[in-house]
Amino acid sequence: MRAEGLALRWRKSSRSDGTGGECVELAVTSDALLVRDSKDPEGPQLTFTRAAARALIVQLREESR
Repeated sequence: MRAEGLALRWRKSSRSDGTGGECVELAVTSDALLVRDSKDPEGPQLTFTRAAARALIVQLREESR
């Protein structure tokens, strides 16, 4: 699912150093979280349902402990 036709507000990772390096951008819709590579804004996007995004974040937090 791509968010075709939606006016998305993309946000860069807070870990981005601003040099145009390896950054991800996130956009949130009413039912999904979208992720893309900031160097290729017209390229592929990963799309997660809100439930899947929540589960991913919980898992990443647990693994970082």
